[in-house]
Parts: sequence; C-alpha cells; structure tokens
Amino acid sequence: MRLIGLTGGIGSGKSSVSSRLESRGAALIDADAIVRDLQQPDQPVFEAMVDRWGQRIVADDGSLDRAEVAGIVFSDKAELKAIEKIVHPALREEMDRRIEALSVTDRVVILDIPLLAESRKKEGALDARGTSAIIVVDCPVDIAVARLIEHRGFDEEDARARVAAQATRDERRALADFIVDNSGDEAGLDAEVDRCFSWLETLGPTPWPPENGAES
Repeated sequence: MRLIGLTGGIGSGKSSVSSRLESRGAALIDADAIVRDLQQPDQPVFEAMVDRWGQRIVADDGSLDRAEVAGIVFSDKAELKAIEKIVHPALREEMDRRIEALSVTDRVVILDIPLLAESRKKEGALDARGTSAIIVVDCPVDIAVARLIEHRGFDEEDARARVAAQATRDERRALADFIVDNSGDEAGLDAEVDRCFSWLETLGPTPWPPENGAES
C-alpha cells in the first residue's frame, strides 16, 4: 500500500477531494467517520463519555447529543483534553486495524485526519504516524467562509470564527508534500485530483507497521 495523510481546514472541500480520490480507486480511512461509529450507543467510548458527563449528553432517542458535547468540550480546555483521552486511543486502534488489513495490498490508502496541523501541537493527539506523504486541500479563507455560509448555513461571523480557531493556511501548507488547490469550480477540482492521483501512483510502498513509531 501507499499510506497517505489528507487534511484541510474547514470549508476547504477536503471531503470532496477524499470522495474523488476514493472514486479513482483509493481506499479511504476517515477519522471522523470512525469516531461517529465509536460513539454509537453501547460502544465503550459512548459509555465512557456518559460516565464522565452524564445523561445530559444523551439525546431523547438514546444517541449521543453531539451539539451538547461540543458545547461542553469546545468551551473548556480541560474537558477537551478529557474527550481526547477517551476517544483518541480507541480511534488510533481502529485506524491501525484498518491500515493493517490494507497493508498487504498495492492500493493508495488515504488517511483522512481533519485537524492534522492542530494535533501536531498536542502531546498524545492523533497524528499521521507512518504515512509516506501528506496532501493538503487548500483554498483562500474568503472562499472557505463563503462555502460555509452557502452549504452549511453559517453566518459570516461564525464562519470566520471557526476558520480562525483552526491552524492557519500557512501552517497547513507547510505540512504538505502535495497541495490540492480547491479555489476554483468542480471541473478545476477534478483536474487537481487527477493531477494528485497521478502523483500518488509514482510513490513507492509504505512500510507497515512504521519503524520506531515514525511519523511523516
């Protein structure tokens, strides 16, 4: 396999890039999707979260009230660390299990980690351990803000605040082995992803497990 990290800021269109790479034959390991699975009722992560924060984080249908959780953890650094301590070990274990299953193939494997630039600043946070390269999906801040307003219903002040709360555009670009420019239209993005996938096919295989816990 060729194990590749993928990241991008909110509103960058990272999900559009990951789905296009998947349609071109890549295998996708999506950290956010795995977290949602781990937080289903009766799962150990769900139970650990309820043990800490109580029934207020459980919705009427028994599922996790994600808005309530966000209100707790994103307003208190100690609570954010607490949820990371609960979620990240289980997430890493499941990601590693999926990578291991694909390691014997010759496929491109995309490891989708939304907050990769931010997590590198945090001890023990999820990282791109073992990847051969990192792709960053990039666009100007004003375009990201406009997309959040149009497609996700944010008002402009909230959209800009969410963008500002993440790593800067320059910080993400500094991580990149390849930058996908998503500042244009759908046709432009298709061309960028074609260019990216052609580059991915030139890369050699990624050793797994990584030596000495190496990180790209």
